[in-house]
Amino acid sequence: MTRFDSLLIANRGEIVTRVARTARAMGLKTIAVASAADRHAPHTQGCDVVMNIRGERPADSYLRIDRLLAAARASGAEAVHPGYGFLSENADFAQAVIDAGLVWVGPPPAAMRAMADKSRARQRMAAAGVPVLPGYDGDDQRPEALRDAGLRTGFPLMVKASAGGGGRGMRLVLDAATLDAALASAAAEAQAAFGDARLLIERALLSTRHVEIQVFADTHGEVIHLGERDCSIQRRHQKVIEEAPSPAVSPALRRRMGEVAVAVAREVGYVGAGTVEFLLDSQGQERGAFWFMEMNTRLQVEHPVTEALVGVDLVEWQLRIAAGEALPLTQDEALARFEAGGHAIEARLCAEDPAHGYLPQSGTVHHWQPPRGVRCDHALATGCSISPFYDSMLAKVVAHGTSRGAARHQLADALDRTTCLGVTTNRAFLARVLRHPAFARDDVTTAFLGQHFGDDAARADDAPSWLRALAAATHAVLPPAALPTLWAGWTSSHRVDTLVPVEVDGTPETWRLTGSPGMLVAQCGDATHTLAGLVRDSRSTVSALVDDRPVKARCVHDGHDSWWLCDGAEAALRDLRLIGTQGAQTATAGALRAPMHGRVTQVHAVAGATVQAGALLLVMEAMKMEHQIVAPFDGTVSALHTRVDDQVGARQVLIEIAR
Repeated sequence: MTRFDSLLIANRGEIVTRVARTARAMGLKTIAVASAADRHAPHTQGCDVVMNIRGERPADSYLRIDRLLAAARASGAEAVHPGYGFLSENADFAQAVIDAGLVWVGPPPAAMRAMADKSRARQRMAAAGVPVLPGYDGDDQRPEALRDAGLRTGFPLMVKASAGGGGRGMRLVLDAATLDAALASAAAEAQAAFGDARLLIERALLSTRHVEIQVFADTHGEVIHLGERDCSIQRRHQKVIEEAPSPAVSPALRRRMGEVAVAVAREVGYVGAGTVEFLLDSQGQERGAFWFMEMNTRLQVEHPVTEALVGVDLVEWQLRIAAGEALPLTQDEALARFEAGGHAIEARLCAEDPAHGYLPQSGTVHHWQPPRGVRCDHALATGCSISPFYDSMLAKVVAHGTSRGAARHQLADALDRTTCLGVTTNRAFLARVLRHPAFARDDVTTAFLGQHFGDDAARADDAPSWLRALAAATHAVLPPAALPTLWAGWTSSHRVDTLVPVEVDGTPETWRLTGSPGMLVAQCGDATHTLAGLVRDSRSTVSALVDDRPVKARCVHDGHDSWWLCDGAEAALRDLRLIGTQGAQTATAGALRAPMHGRVTQVHAVAGATVQAGALLLVMEAMKMEHQIVAPFDGTVSALHTRVDDQVGARQVLIEIAR
């Protein structure tokens, strides 16, 4: 037994609050680390001690092994939990923690190394009899060798970074004509993201499920699995919604997949929490067949759905196993609990814009209120900042019911009741996915979002015209704060006839308001709405009869910007009257604005140069994503307002193009 009384959590955000909640309940002293960008982040409030590790970007803070170890020494930490993400699967970090005489809450470094390299892991699993997809994982990385291997594998195929993760360095290739370009771009991205350009190739299965098995092992030789999770709802190869059990997995298949997952863990001498990921054919000719993808040597973001079914705390299991204790359940006990546990679904609330390519967002959360009645793991608070330096995930919302339908309805309702104003999120998009008829009838594969939520479908989350009208009218005729009851509804004007130019979710529009303050008619394009009894109930709520329907909207203001939520619909509005004529003209001119907060990594534009429509002008990076800004039309670069390494804000003008 290796007892410890203090724990440093080498991560940030909701991960820290999740781990600290369990650690403190076990009587452990909890130690958080914070970068310069996270000095006042909410996750620092949930721990007993906070250590400053400086830096802003991950490479200068949460990925600095030396700074994390220095923080552990200075704080008197006896153990280190890596969380999930950052260095959680870094064997060098694990070894450094052990060499420093601290307890590592995770698998042995040797097991981590065995699974870190996807090519080596494939080879080892194939040799051990674990099913793997046809493909190439050899050492010859010459372009011609990779091309030949791709042609032998056949199409469609997937190119993957050997050292990859999180969807980086992955390309789907449908035919030979695009193979060379996919190999080159995947290698370049892999080199930039992981410092390792090596690739592997696998046959791609376009209509499969992504099913993973949660495994746990102790230091006494026991290894069990805790059932599966279905992670098929993905965008850019990253999970969005996860559920357990998988509707496609029968009890017999669960046992077959579980036995293989346990064998994988035993093969590498695993200890602690891990996840073995498979592709499952649930509809094709090989229905019920599954293939090894990879093993994540850490706890997963989606572990709460397993906790809900089995009725355990997996972080507590991690800490007890790190201290040398035995697994508390046998395989039969764990399976019995899992199969009698009902159904759980988790949705990842992210700071991103599904209507515009899932672009990451950052800024200030002006109002945060998690939903009641469900589990919500988060590290958010009203007034906190969402940094452009880190992952876009803000929270995970989890519903647990007696059936899949009950959990699905409960989670969709909870998302409707989640308030996160000031930063664009995927909240409404997640609720629409859960309510989609295909999801309801479990017609789900990894291609689900591409099939049902393409660009046009994603834009269905655009603010409805009645909410835009309500917001524009509020800016135009109501005071910024609620009036005393005696004065409510008072106005010096009995007639309204005005134009209100606004920008809604980045799109300029002008509303014409006519009538009286008590009965307004709002018109914009083909949309016409009546607003009766418009009143500000408080600084953050507005009520009215909109088209004879009573509504109560929540809103927050910051200068000429405001954010609105009502009946599950959202709108972000900018009052162009408050930014002057020049600002209003710039909003509609040939000015290319930053679509998100982030860092400029490449500048290809040159002032005075002639460019053609579609030419690459600039590349930005934020929250692990790159975004290219291209010329919208033929013209001349009339002004360049940024350079490489600049940190820019959303909507900041970067380049001006003149026709």
